[in-house]
Amino acid sequence: MRPSIFDLEEERLREEIENRGAKRVLIQLPEGLKPEGPRLAAVVEKTGATAIVSADPCYGACDIALQEAESLGADLVVHFGHSETGGKPERVPILYFEAKTKLSIKQALEKALPLLKHFKKVGLTTMVQHGNMLSEARELLLQARKRVAVGDTGRLKHAGQVIGCNYSNATAVAKDVEAFLFVGGGRFHAVGVALATSKPTFVADPYERRAYSIDAEVQKIVKQRWMSISEAQRAERFGILIGLKSGQRHLEKAQQIKEKLKKAGKKTTLLAVREVTPDALLEFPTIDAYVNTACPRISLDDAYRFKKPVLTMNEAMVVAGELTWEELLKKSWFEG
Repeated sequence: MRPSIFDLEEERLREEIENRGAKRVLIQLPEGLKPEGPRLAAVVEKTGATAIVSADPCYGACDIALQEAESLGADLVVHFGHSETGGKPERVPILYFEAKTKLSIKQALEKALPLLKHFKKVGLTTMVQHGNMLSEARELLLQARKRVAVGDTGRLKHAGQVIGCNYSNATAVAKDVEAFLFVGGGRFHAVGVALATSKPTFVADPYERRAYSIDAEVQKIVKQRWMSISEAQRAERFGILIGLKSGQRHLEKAQQIKEKLKKAGKKTTLLAVREVTPDALLEFPTIDAYVNTACPRISLDDAYRFKKPVLTMNEAMVVAGELTWEELLKKSWFEG
C-alpha cells in the first residue's frame, strides 16, 4: 500500500487494542477516509483481534455506529476523522483518531492572501484534520499585516475548530473580524462558518492547492431557505423529525417545537428516523412540511432533494411566530 496523506496513528491503534484486550473491533470512517479501511483492518488483525469496517455513511462525531457495534458484538469502536464531543460514556467504548493531514497548506494560503486584501481583521477556522495547519496560517496572515482571531469557546476540542453543526469558535470572534478564512478541504464547513457568522468567508484548500470565496453559494442557500419558510407558513400539518443517532437525538426540543407550532394553529406528528432521506418522507403524503431536529445541515445543504420544506429548528420558530426572518438572519442558523 502507498503511504497515506493522513496520520492514521497506526502504532497507537495497535497499542490501544492490545492494552484493552479487544477481540472484535468496528472501524468507522467518514467518506474521505474509507479508502484507508483495508489498511486499518490489517493493523487491527495483526493484534489478533477481528476487524470489521463499517461501510455505512458517517457524517460526524454525532453519528457513531453504536447500534451496529452492539449488534455485531464488537467490544470497541475505533472512529477516525473526528474528535470526541464530550458526551456521556457509551456501552461500547469509543476510540477517536483525528487523522491529521500531512499535506502542505502553504500554496493555498498564498493564493488566499489576494482574496483577503480588503480585510484587515481575519478570523481563522478549520476542521480537525487540518488543525495542525492553523499556526502556519496565522503566521502567514500576521506577516501580511492582518489582525488574526482564533475562537476557543471550549465547546470543541481545539481552538478554531468547527464541525458541521457547531460554529461556536467562529461566532465567538465574529464581532471582532471582517472576514473568515477556513483552512481545509471542501466547501461544507466554510459554508457553515458563513451561515453562522454572516461574514465573508474564504477557503484555503490544501488538497486542490487553491483558495476561493463561498459567498455566492451561501447567498443561494439563504434565498432557498426563505422560499422553504414561506412555503411552510402555508402548511397545515407538520412532521417533526426526531433523529435516532446518538448525537442527533433531541426529543425534548422536538416536543417544544411541537407545542409552539400547535399554538400557531398547526397540526403536528412526531416522527422518529435514523436517516432523513427524501424516500423516507415520501411515505407520509398527508404531511405538508417537516421540522428537522436531527442534523441541521440536512435542511441547509440538501433542500433541493426534498419535495416538501424541511426546516431547521430556528426556521420553525419563524413559522410559529416566535422569530422574524430578520431575527433569524442575525442569529446563528445552528442554534436551537
